[in-house]
Amino acid sequence: MKVNGLIKVSLLRLIVLRLAPIICGMLFVTVSLPTAAHAVQYMSESYATNANIPIGSIVSLKNGTNDQVVAANNGNVDNLLGVVVNPGNSVLSVNNNDASSVEVATNGIIDVLVSDINGTIVNGDQITASPIDGVGMEATSDVRVIGIAQSSMDSMNSSKQTYTDQTGAKKTVMIGQIPVQVSVSYFFKEPDKTLVPAAIQNLADTLAGKTVSTLPIVISIIIFIVTLAVVVSIIYTMVRSSIISVGRNPMSQSAIYRDIIQLSALVLAILSVGMISIYLVLTRM
Repeated sequence: MKVNGLIKVSLLRLIVLRLAPIICGMLFVTVSLPTAAHAVQYMSESYATNANIPIGSIVSLKNGTNDQVVAANNGNVDNLLGVVVNPGNSVLSVNNNDASSVEVATNGIIDVLVSDINGTIVNGDQITASPIDGVGMEATSDVRVIGIAQSSMDSMNSSKQTYTDQTGAKKTVMIGQIPVQVSVSYFFKEPDKTLVPAAIQNLADTLAGKTVSTLPIVISIIIFIVTLAVVVSIIYTMVRSSIISVGRNPMSQSAIYRDIIQLSALVLAILSVGMISIYLVLTRM
């Protein structure tokens, strides 16, 4: 019985010693594989280009083409496509082996060149094209965007650069690189909270052809209310006096019609003056 017990113990030890390396190897593979899979986070595709576009630059499709790209700026922002990347970091790279092509990723978390033209970028900001070719900036109005910033802009890892704006003035900005969740979409800026209801704000903006501040809208509302009150008062007086005149003297219809025409012309004149005043206030203030 003791011999059998010793044999069983020896066999158990032998099995454990043989299987331990195999089990440890399986655990190592199971734990390591997901980490390797997460190291690469995007796919890319080759697009032809006539310029030298650095990695990290935002690019747009060239007008009239679907296989050529140019560095993105606020002049071609409506054609935003993606970001130039290193094909060696892609999960899958579709390459046409053309020396004059670049690899462009249209989704995933990618390091993107950005600037502080519209203010320092922080985590969560929407990124769009800037006046500088290939460089992004924070989106502050309704515009097409390349994606969402995944970290804040670090001044330690940024450098100064001078560019010329649309007016010809030279300005100095900081340019750096931050990770961006790339997914081209259209960004709609939330309207600022004001005392003016959104419907009236939209109507004023439409009439003026621009974004109107609160004060001109308030003045326009006052003008409209005063104009409406005067017009209603004139119409009420006109109808009331006509009814009384007809009741007193049925033969005075021609004189009543003449008064109605004159008062109607006055009402139209008052309405015209009120509308013109409102338009001038909205567009000039």
